[in-house]
Amino acid sequence: MDENNRRVLVWLDLTGPYHMALFKSKTCWYILINQQLRSRLEIEEGNHVNVKIERDPSEFGHELPEEFQVMLDQDEEANTIFRALTPGKQRSLVYLVTKVKNPDSRMKKSLAIMHHLRLSKGNIDGKQLNELIKYYNNL
Repeated sequence: MDENNRRVLVWLDLTGPYHMALFKSKTCWYILINQQLRSRLEIEEGNHVNVKIERDPSEFGHELPEEFQVMLDQDEEANTIFRALTPGKQRSLVYLVTKVKNPDSRMKKSLAIMHHLRLSKGNIDGKQLNELIKYYNNL
């Protein structure tokens, strides 16, 4: 890993891959496993877990949903603004769409994000973005 890219794919007891980040302390490297995943896999403190880690080849630290890619391809202004964001902000916006299961809802959320990028010129305002997401969800 390097200073600019610590994104990894992690398999836990043969389940996965999960998109995560490697963190470095003074003496070791570690990953954080959120409570939801620990509960789903029944991982508790003290459990032994087989872990496999590979560098994440994805551009944004998550798979890019097709709906989001289509919106980026169709909206040159929003695409330019999105590409100028920091990798962390890009990853956060992609994750907002990735976590939605319904394709129609992913499309609406992608539309809201593109609209917000154009309005804000890249200065992400969570409150304004949430209002736009609600608006697009009600269309």
